[in-house]
Amino acid sequence: MFAEITIDYFILLAALLLIIGVLTTKFSSRLGVPALILFILVGLIAGSDGLGFIPFDNVKTAQLIGILALIIILFEGGLSTKLATVRSVAVPSLSLATLGVIITTAVVAVAAKLILNVSWMEGFLFGAIVGSTDAAAVFAVLKGHNIREKIGATLEAESGSNDPMAMFLTISLIELLLVDNPSYLLLIGSFFWQMGIGGLLGYLFGKLATISINKINLDSSGLYPVFALAFALLTYCITAILGASGLLAVYIAALIIGNSELTYKQSIFKFNEGFAWMAQILMFTILGLLAFPSQLFTWEVMIKGFGLSFILILIARPIAVFLSTIKMGYSLNEKIFLSWAGLRGAVPIVLATFPMIAGLENSPLFFNVVFFVVITSALIQGSTISVFAEKLGLTGAKRVEPPYSLELVSIGKANAEIIEFEVNEETSITGMSLKDIMFPKDVLINAIIRSGNLITPQGDTKIIAGDILYILVSKKSKKQLNEMLNSSIQNHKGEMQQ
Repeated sequence: MFAEITIDYFILLAALLLIIGVLTTKFSSRLGVPALILFILVGLIAGSDGLGFIPFDNVKTAQLIGILALIIILFEGGLSTKLATVRSVAVPSLSLATLGVIITTAVVAVAAKLILNVSWMEGFLFGAIVGSTDAAAVFAVLKGHNIREKIGATLEAESGSNDPMAMFLTISLIELLLVDNPSYLLLIGSFFWQMGIGGLLGYLFGKLATISINKINLDSSGLYPVFALAFALLTYCITAILGASGLLAVYIAALIIGNSELTYKQSIFKFNEGFAWMAQILMFTILGLLAFPSQLFTWEVMIKGFGLSFILILIARPIAVFLSTIKMGYSLNEKIFLSWAGLRGAVPIVLATFPMIAGLENSPLFFNVVFFVVITSALIQGSTISVFAEKLGLTGAKRVEPPYSLELVSIGKANAEIIEFEVNEETSITGMSLKDIMFPKDVLINAIIRSGNLITPQGDTKIIAGDILYILVSKKSKKQLNEMLNSSIQNHKGEMQQ
């Protein structure tokens, strides 16, 4: 009887946490506060040092949940990222993800040495822990904001690829602190192995997953998203077992999968979007449970945390951005915005659990100060990103999230499918009537969504920017249709004149 009550109590708490987590996302947008802050707040209130509903202090379990959640979040972020956009900002993003993290680590290390009164090696360890921007925080905050595409893509690509660098530095510095005679050459070799093999395995697993998803014929469409997610977990595990960067591999695999033709693509995307939200709720709540407010909100931690946050946000991050993007085509305003949008989130908190598990002397202090730095970053930077973008003139066309999803026919089940396409000013068919558009054979526009309203396509219906088209197309004509829709107006006019 007692065991059944305990299980039911646990399930009830899990249900309440998920409900509260979902509701906080609604309030967060109205309050202008990132949802992660509210998730953490729920954990702090419900934890051992709060109301005591969920006594929790297991660091290893929190670390496991955090890494699993990061895999899911990175996978969803990679799926929804356009590869063409990432390619255009690949060099600056990689520079920020590597050189930028190292510079941030070095600057913060000097401050940590002085403010926390620790050794130089411990100072560098603290700098490495907070050195990377957080994918979960960046993806969540940028969604729905009309930040200029180039800047948004740079931030997303950086945050998706700099976690491996921060994790490598953190683990390496812990080893240097614990080992009497460390091999520095071995660490350098380990870095190139982790990044190189991690990237290669991510690409190979992405290709394997794409082929497998399209070739397998499952009885239920609901199994395809699960199958895709299983490849994300497999990619991480195999890569990590081989001593390479599993997080980097997952992100690259997701980029490959998300930019390929997939069976039940919309179902896979929507499932992983929802699952990533659940992972965020769980991860930030668990990390909130792990923290103790009585230790976190002491004058010592708050003063030191504010000092390090100030240096990280206003000194270390701007120096890293300006040095990492020299002669890469970014304006002064764009560099200022990239500096301000370097959000810290779950990754630093998860990394702060590594010194605790290793048993380092100052690990409790590190965890509490890192936690405070993350809260400060999310509150100050996360809540002002859109305001900064507007002030600096870096807002683009408002992102339109299609309110409808249509996947009546999948490429794995028939010789045709219905695709969704959003028209913009540069689309080749913008301003043309349907009767004047020379579509490929076996192509039919079934519906047009305009300003939230359904428009029945007629011969004299004109296509305008912002329209969402639902097009029935045969497999053999899909490539030709995509080339036509994705070509610019200028190219299209040139072809017609010829």
